[in-house]
This record gives sequence, C-alpha cells and structure tokens, in this order.
Amino acid sequence: MARAVAAYYARRDPFGAAGDFTTAPEISQAFGECLGLWTAVLWQRMGRPDPVLLVELGPGRGTLMADALRAIAQVMPGFRAALRLHLVEQSPVLRAAQAARLADAAPTWHDATEGLPPGPALILGNEFLDALPIRQFVRRGGAWRERFVEGGAFVEGPAEDAPPLPDAAPEGAVREVGEAALALAAGLGARLAAQGGAALFLDYGPAESGFGDSLQALARHAAADPLAAPGEADLTAHVDFAAIAAAARAGGAVTAGPLPQGIFLQSLGLVTRAAMLARARPESAGMQLSAAQRLIAPEGMGRLFKALALCHPGLRHPGLPPLPGFETA
Repeated sequence: MARAVAAYYARRDPFGAAGDFTTAPEISQAFGECLGLWTAVLWQRMGRPDPVLLVELGPGRGTLMADALRAIAQVMPGFRAALRLHLVEQSPVLRAAQAARLADAAPTWHDATEGLPPGPALILGNEFLDALPIRQFVRRGGAWRERFVEGGAFVEGPAEDAPPLPDAAPEGAVREVGEAALALAAGLGARLAAQGGAALFLDYGPAESGFGDSLQALARHAAADPLAAPGEADLTAHVDFAAIAAAARAGGAVTAGPLPQGIFLQSLGLVTRAAMLARARPESAGMQLSAAQRLIAPEGMGRLFKALALCHPGLRHPGLPPLPGFETA
C-alpha cells in the first residue's frame, strides 16, 4: 500500500473536478483563512516568537496555505513577517504547483517532518493522516492474523512483529493500525513539548478506536477497487484519532479534541466568513454558502471529519482559555 500511495501522488495532481477527489481548501477559501487565523492566535499565545516555522504537511496545490497567508497578512502582519514557511511534500508535480502559488512566501520543502529545522512551529495537516499506510489484522480462531496483498489479492498470514492488539475481539473483526501516523504523532508530540508550538489535523475517521475495514480507493470521484490498478487510484483509510492523540501525549504534548469538523469550523467563524464572501461577490453567493454548508453539515463533512490539536503543555493549562475552535471539547 505504501508504494502505491507514493507512486500515486508522485505522478499527478489528484485534486479538483479533473482529478480524483476534492478537499476542503478547494471547496471554500474560508477554510484556509480560518486555519490561518487559528495559527495566528496560537502565535500570540506562544509569546510572538520571531522567527517561527509555519508548516503544512501534504500541502496539495498550495491552496490552503495561500488562503491562510492572505488572512494572516491582513489580520496579523507581525505574524506574517515572523513566519518562515516550510512544506512537507514528496511529489514533484505538487511541489511545482506549490512553488507557483506560494512564491511570495519563499517556501522550503522537506520530504519528511524529520527534515524540519529546530524552533517553535505551527503545523497544519489537512487530509494528510488518512493517506499514510496502514496494517490490517483479522481475528481468526481466537488469534490475530495479518492481511497482506499478494498476487493482486488479499491474503492472510501470521501476524509477525504485530503492534499491541486487543485480547478480545469477535471472529472476523478487522483492526487497522497506522504505524506511520502513530510515529509521526509521537515525534511531533516530542518536538512540540521540547521546542514549542502546536499542530492541527483535520481528517476523517471515528473519535474512538474500534474495529472495521476502512481501506478505500477513489478514482474520478467514485469508489474504486483498491487492488485493480495500483498507483492509479487514491488509497485512504480512516484515521484512529484516539490512538493519534495518545501517541502525541506519550511524546510529551497535550491534546484537544477530536471534535467534529463542523463544530470546530463554526467556532472559528467559517459561516460568518462565508457570508461575508457571499455579500462581497453576489454573483457567486450561492456557491459560497453551499460550500460552507458542505464543510460543516453533519450529512456533509461536518461529522465524519474531525479536528485534533497537539500542543506544548504551556499552551493549554487551567489558567488559559481553550484552544481556538475547541471551546466545546
């Protein structure tokens, strides 16, 4: 799965109507603006460090970051002057798109978070964790077996070097473990605890860990067979937010959430911002308002998608207000 995901992103721009799927930044500019202002509030709470790293993991076409930077420059120019933009992206195709859109911000690219320079950081990851590889384990005869791909089909074999798995599970239950995502969360938790800052992830999946096969493939905005054409479809799986949060806390960070995306974005003022855009651009008012509803409505992206924040312990203690957007968490 990992090789197929890497090949998929390396060769194409998968976003938008002409691609395989559409993400929140492509739906409404208010999304990126709200996330940009989230980082601005955290920068103030951190004591306005200068310089400070602004990092995006998997920046796509650079749409989210372009919207975030525009809002930051308008509302908090001091933060805009202090930030140094870093993008974690391996795809040459997408790096070229990001370079064109974000040229004024002089970004620096990295293949992985381990390449980021030291210092306080504010990190955004929208629909990043779901694209990281997973392992699947299946309960058979009172024991766990691992599911593999072999010869173009799923097969099961002994669960060697398996991570901790629950002792009790019904026959046929599937447990997914995202070891890459857990390692990322633990590493970021340790970094944030030692060097300061915060990270915000928005992705889809349940708030609590559980059983289930969530591996899916998308091609041309429709469900596809994950094994039919390796490297030609977008492969994703639901994010185990509870496990991600636990890994970050084990690294030393504190967490907020997970919270349904709809509640989080409404707290940040996305609906108000969409209404402002509708008034300013009456010719596209309907599109602006329907885009906002798609992001926040429970039947759209508002319930399945969650927001999870990781931060330095000093940014979330009893003497401070909750992190922006997490007031109800």
